[in-house]
Amino acid sequence: DPTVAARISGCLADISEWMKEHHLQLNLAKTELLIFPATPTLQHHLTINLGTLTTTPSSSARNLGVIFDDQLTFKDHIAKTAQSCRFALQNIRKIRPFLTEQATQLLVQALVISRLDYCNALLAGLPSCTIKPLQMIQNAAARLVFNEPKRAHVTPLFITLHWLPIEARIKFKTLMLAYRTTTGSAPAYLHSLLPIYTPSRTLRSA
Repeated sequence: DPTVAARISGCLADISEWMKEHHLQLNLAKTELLIFPATPTLQHHLTINLGTLTTTPSSSARNLGVIFDDQLTFKDHIAKTAQSCRFALQNIRKIRPFLTEQATQLLVQALVISRLDYCNALLAGLPSCTIKPLQMIQNAAARLVFNEPKRAHVTPLFITLHWLPIEARIKFKTLMLAYRTTTGSAPAYLHSLLPIYTPSRTLRSA
């Protein structure tokens, strides 16, 4: 759609101009265009022109450490997160014989669990099979803390560590954001997304 392309190009031009006024520069060579189609099978042949550079749609793009794909499956992001967590677990496993259980737990929470929790609210609504790699990482992390064998049952370990499974952690993060929004402690830009229900008449429960 030429109109959409022209509007996006105009927005980029305005951003570039604003950055120049504030002694900044927009790196057009690293600017990526990511389209989230309403229909997954719909193909977009959209190009954005700004100056002498032309930007075409990408299948994925990274923003604040999260890899977004054009279908919002987050499979690339989950695979990358699982890979970095496995690397951290391997390093901790090498020194596990020299660590106490408490020290191991602190390391695992700092280097592994923090990565699993980072922006995990974006994964809400994904099928269990998609987030399974992250659950397997958490299972391995719990076994490493207690130095348990590979096939040890993880539920008792989670209870001892006070850990929620991955799917529950995602729901907890979403509910926490909703609660903070209703109580006014969340960022201001979230307030307009969650209007408070006001009944038209006095309810019996009130």
